Amino acid sequence: MPLMGSLYVGASGLQTSQNALNTTAHNLSNMETRGYVRQQVQQGSKAYVTLSTDPRAISNKQYGLGVSYTRVKQVRDYFLDKTYRRESGRSMFYEVSTEVMEEVESQLGEMNGEAFQNTLEDFWTAIQELAKDPASSVTQGLLVQRAEEFVLRANAVYDGLCSYQDNLNAQIKQQVDKINEYGKQLTVLNDKIRAIEAGNIEHANDLRDTRNRLLDELAELANMNFGEDANGNVWVQIEGVDFVKGDTYYRMELDVDTATGFYTPFWPMNATFTLNENGTKNYNIDGAEVFDLTHRISTDLNTDVGGLKAMLLARGDHRADYTDITDEKYDSVSQSVIMNIQAEFDQLIHGVAVKVNEILGDAAGAKTLKAGETFMAVDAKGNQVTLKAGDKYWPADSNGYMRKDDGSPIQMFGKIASDGYQKVTRTVTDAAGNPVLDANNNPVTEECWIYNPEVLVGVDGKPETETLYSVKNLQVDPELAQKPAMLGFRLEDGSEDKATAETLKAAFMAEDYTLNPNVKKKTTFVDYYTDLVSQIANTGYVNRRIFENQQNTLEATDSAREQVIGVSSDEELSNMIRFQNAYNASSRYINVVDQMLEHLLNTLGA
Repeated sequence: MPLMGSLYVGASGLQTSQNALNTTAHNLSNMETRGYVRQQVQQGSKAYVTLSTDPRAISNKQYGLGVSYTRVKQVRDYFLDKTYRRESGRSMFYEVSTEVMEEVESQLGEMNGEAFQNTLEDFWTAIQELAKDPASSVTQGLLVQRAEEFVLRANAVYDGLCSYQDNLNAQIKQQVDKINEYGKQLTVLNDKIRAIEAGNIEHANDLRDTRNRLLDELAELANMNFGEDANGNVWVQIEGVDFVKGDTYYRMELDVDTATGFYTPFWPMNATFTLNENGTKNYNIDGAEVFDLTHRISTDLNTDVGGLKAMLLARGDHRADYTDITDEKYDSVSQSVIMNIQAEFDQLIHGVAVKVNEILGDAAGAKTLKAGETFMAVDAKGNQVTLKAGDKYWPADSNGYMRKDDGSPIQMFGKIASDGYQKVTRTVTDAAGNPVLDANNNPVTEECWIYNPEVLVGVDGKPETETLYSVKNLQVDPELAQKPAMLGFRLEDGSEDKATAETLKAAFMAEDYTLNPNVKKKTTFVDYYTDLVSQIANTGYVNRRIFENQQNTLEATDSAREQVIGVSSDEELSNMIRFQNAYNASSRYINVVDQMLEHLLNTLGA
């Protein structure tokens, strides 16, 4: 090798060692930086200079020009990244689910001494006291007072659940906005990384760290797949649909339910739309929803990944009531924690209200249509009214016991938006169902009271809320609240009506009720609420245990990943000593070559 050429070797060693020292220092200075990935120096040899070739020789006569600083690579493990992100999304799903259960417990008052259980037991105690002395104005007043407390507290509980639904709804919008912001930032980073690495000279490792940190955060919100193309662009799919691709991200939009204000995330590119008069798009999001919430939640199916999905499931898609507790409809609310509790809680309130009203109605002289009997009548608007076997009606000319001033049966619990009873004019029929005629050959009629229909089906197929004995449409009858003594509990002969009071008592002790179609255990009104709270507690306990186990899994995965991407101070200090020695050796090598040149020049010059 020419002596002057030897300087290339030393200079390359100095430069390479200096760059390696800079990389080591960069690693050490970012040990505590969130999302930073350890960078590793890769070195290679520079091109060789060939002096001569000889086929008979083992190798050609060559000399090298030193070492080159090939690249600085990030030390990552794709499998660990994928596992970590999947498990972090699953952990967030159960963390949200656990928080929701704790909030529901709080709304029911079980954590702050204001349990609805106390209100229900107070009402039950008032019924027991009434059974001891039904004709007492004191026990009657206490019963009405406890009924008012029952309705007020029930409304407070239900309002709290609805408010939490709205709170979750606001959080859903925030999370979707955050996801869209992540998508925007990822496309910007893709552009920057692609521009820097286009010449294969530099590697945008710090930008890649930022991009990977965004992917880690995005993985907590939704079930995503990711990868990197040949140009260094990261691509992302959410729930199997493209979200980020190269320099483009597909914005996730929100559809707003006009009745509830609830948001539903959807993909505009998969939705159809029509243009309104003002030019805005009116989307039909059927089939374009981001999340399919009809699938069973299962770890095996990976349907339990992402905090946003957990929020959507917990919130549900409407305000549930007792009409959702049917074999046909229950599946649509069972996976939503809040809708499930709303429906089961409302079923309790509905059951108590209807049962108490039914017992008071029977005492007011109710008649029940038998098989074969007919009931044809006309209401105040001239509409035809028919009843079937088993339906009840009240003749208007009955005595005033358990009747209001207008003759209608007394209801403990009335509907706010509609009446509990309506007055109709009935055509009297004989045993064969033929109209009975008077002396003038005209049909004989009588005025009667009948139940107003409890559920009217609207144009959308859903019950009209104002017709339901539901917690949001329930009140203690205002007239009865002012005059509890209307109840009387004294029969026409002046004796106490102990039978009706005992029937009220028996109704609370009857094991005739179940939480939902999937529960076979029969329970009483008081025990129903206990079972409801126990169900919440058990579900919350299960979610907490799953979350704790998931946290352990996540920590183990993070630890394994950190061993790959994390910066070890001991290792980096060892590298620093090694590269410093290499730098010193290159410096001494150059000094030696310099001395040799100086010696040769001085000798030749002499």
